[in-house]
Amino acid sequence: MDKTDKLLRTLIALAALMASSALWWPAPAHAARIKEVASIQGVRSNPLVGYGLVVGLDGTGDQTTSTPFTTQSITALLQQMGVTVPQGTSMQLKNVAAVMVTAALPAFAQPGQTIDVNVSSLGNAKSLRGGLLISTPLKGADGQIYALAQGNLIVGGAGASAGGSKVTINHLSAGRVPEGATVERAVPTPLNQGDSLQLDLNSSDFNTAREVARVINGRMGAGTAQAMDGRVVKVRMPATPDARVSFMADIENLNIDQAAPAARVVINARTGSVVVNSAVTLSSCAVAHGSLSVTISSTPVISQPNALSTGGQTVQAEKADITINQQAGSLIQLPAGTKLADVVKALNSLGATPQDLLAILQAMKSAGALNAELEVI
Repeated sequence: MDKTDKLLRTLIALAALMASSALWWPAPAHAARIKEVASIQGVRSNPLVGYGLVVGLDGTGDQTTSTPFTTQSITALLQQMGVTVPQGTSMQLKNVAAVMVTAALPAFAQPGQTIDVNVSSLGNAKSLRGGLLISTPLKGADGQIYALAQGNLIVGGAGASAGGSKVTINHLSAGRVPEGATVERAVPTPLNQGDSLQLDLNSSDFNTAREVARVINGRMGAGTAQAMDGRVVKVRMPATPDARVSFMADIENLNIDQAAPAARVVINARTGSVVVNSAVTLSSCAVAHGSLSVTISSTPVISQPNALSTGGQTVQAEKADITINQQAGSLIQLPAGTKLADVVKALNSLGATPQDLLAILQAMKSAGALNAELEVI
């Protein structure tokens, strides 16, 4: 055997080894910080909501005949101010609008700090532009008041109407008050409670939980972190608050090797959107795709009586033409694809619209050719 044959056999063996290794070699991991894959249990924002009034509108407020709660709210407000409205008085309040006020109370927010609020119309107000939100208490899920909101609205839009025509840019029935609410009560957090904290992973994955615990133990000492399941990592904390803050600042910025996510195809049935992640693969299959369209056209037809007839009437009718067009769909073989680019190329070869692609992907999943989890939202 000469050197050429030996070299050829060596190259063939090496190629076979590389091809077989591609089947079992794990997907490449990418680095991520712990703060990007996990959150501290109990350290979160809290939604706040309140009912209020916006005044100072330029005739674009609620029509009180259709929104009686606006009139009731104004009457109650005036009574609190010491003004008594005679019973039976008809108030035409075009410059007032009833609104819902929402905000998110951040973690660790303290009394005296300010937060942004969103204001949305409840009635039939045409626009909240130029309005002033009067003092509105914002309550949490427990019914307690956590903030007070008040301020001038910022509405990112404009509109005009005349002679039955109307032009509107953006949405005029909602606005925002930057730093419009003052925090009145703080929400306790578990950061300084107990001798340990719980890290909750953003998605359930045993490999990520194990990796988070391993990295924390490697930096802070063995036994500091313990993975409880695929989503929870329990971390032993220092005793003093200052040490806990420093401890959390250190571990949040630790890098972990996060494995590739599970293969998943997400389908939005309402919009026809299809999102495929990098772990999705295809098995070899054959797909036939064709489209069916139905077209209905209606043409007005006038039927008139003869010129010399008596008692006849002109009648309007419609002539409808229905056409059914079915395009031929050839059987297309899709090769097995192990990369996202191969999957995209195979799906594009079908020439299907996004709506048709929803049905094709579901059929491929049922046939076992789509190696991914199919999620419809």
